[in-house]
Amino acid sequence: MNNENNLMIGLEIHCQLNTKSKLFCSCSSDFRNDKPNTHICPICFGLPGTLPVLNKKAIIHGIKIGLALNCEIQKECVFCRKNYYYPDLVKAFQITMGDKPIGINGYLNVELGDNNTKKISISRIHLEEDPGRLVHVSNENGNYTLVDYNRSGIPLIEIVTNPDIQSPKEARLFLNKLRLMLEYLDVVETENEGSLRVDANISFSGYNRVEIKNISSYKGVEKALLYEMKRQEDMIKKGEYIKRETRHYHEDSGITTEGRSKETAMDYRYFPEPDLPIYSISSFMNEMSLPELPDQRCKRVINEYHISKYYASVLTSNLKLINFYEKVACINAKLTATLLVDILIGELNFRNLSISNILKYDTWIIEWINLLNNKIITEKSSVSILRFFLDTIVSSNTIETPLQIMEKLNLRKESIELFKDKIIEIINNNEKAILDHQSGKKGALNYVIGIIMKETKGKIDPSEINKIVLEIINNRNLK
Repeated sequence: MNNENNLMIGLEIHCQLNTKSKLFCSCSSDFRNDKPNTHICPICFGLPGTLPVLNKKAIIHGIKIGLALNCEIQKECVFCRKNYYYPDLVKAFQITMGDKPIGINGYLNVELGDNNTKKISISRIHLEEDPGRLVHVSNENGNYTLVDYNRSGIPLIEIVTNPDIQSPKEARLFLNKLRLMLEYLDVVETENEGSLRVDANISFSGYNRVEIKNISSYKGVEKALLYEMKRQEDMIKKGEYIKRETRHYHEDSGITTEGRSKETAMDYRYFPEPDLPIYSISSFMNEMSLPELPDQRCKRVINEYHISKYYASVLTSNLKLINFYEKVACINAKLTATLLVDILIGELNFRNLSISNILKYDTWIIEWINLLNNKIITEKSSVSILRFFLDTIVSSNTIETPLQIMEKLNLRKESIELFKDKIIEIINNNEKAILDHQSGKKGALNYVIGIIMKETKGKIDPSEINKIVLEIINNRNLK
């Protein structure tokens, strides 16, 4: 059974906005390293006599996101009370936006590979307050749940897509693109735990929709959708009824389990928040200015630095990486792109490091690139120098320059003429490879070149070795 073309996935993404205070009070939003229930006030609890006051920065962040997602920005927005009882919702209602959100009818273009781009439409984006956090405890005293209200009232932007997504992979690619855009906008600290949470709706055409709640990672979204897609496929094959429900995804086991029946809008009993006025969004538009977004920056980098679309795409897929690239690309932009994408990223990943670990070493990287650009070292030697450097920043406070490391490891590039006699000897000792080459066998000389590179300890470029080997063979044939 192949129902993938009939699969419909819609996402509801909740992002914690990086404001200094909560959405309706002055409590600090920087709570992650503090004790539970220390960032709370009477407004957080909705105590009688308290009045919420809207955080202006949160509205501005929301409008920026709406513009970046190509939404129709509404002239005004209205906050409502969404009524439901849950232990982490101390007021028994959540302040959110109802029929008048910030933006509607937007879209985000997502690259699916092979030069294939898909437009994922956005139904709406709106602001709301975060509830608290439940902490489930199991120990010798039994099983119980604690509630931390530090998170209660944190400003969230909710981004709701239409069911345009047709596979779990598409969902992951969309989320990756969205997260990158939010980083460029500087409205969400995407690296903070819990800063982005996803509810995923999934169904096959003609069958009931199932919602998977509170998935905490993008990889988790793809895995949860893969499991749920297979579960529903199996039920359809067996002729079983798929009921509309909410399910929970378990990261440890990779499965979804039944939660509760899915509420409808009527169940939440929305009504306008009586303590908040209607807000004019148009009054904020004069303060709007969007930074250069990922797609725009990718095009500019290609045109300005004359690098390939592949390298530009990889570099602009990480805001810190592209900022670092533009800082160190002063020597040779193409060479810098190659070194960062093909070598540096892999070496960082191997050591569980990130680009953040080397941001302050931009001068070191420029000197390193310069050694290779000026042909003082070979590419192989440049890798050895980089590895020595990365191992040093992990284990020591003393950082040597690229030139010092080169001299210490004896990696300075040498003239190929110094090794000419040795190269002739190696050629004479590998007659079969030479004959294979002369008979037209592709790659036959690679074996010989590999031996020469080992003997010269990476101090000569492979292209120079290849050139002199061909010269020696041709001269020998002429004789």
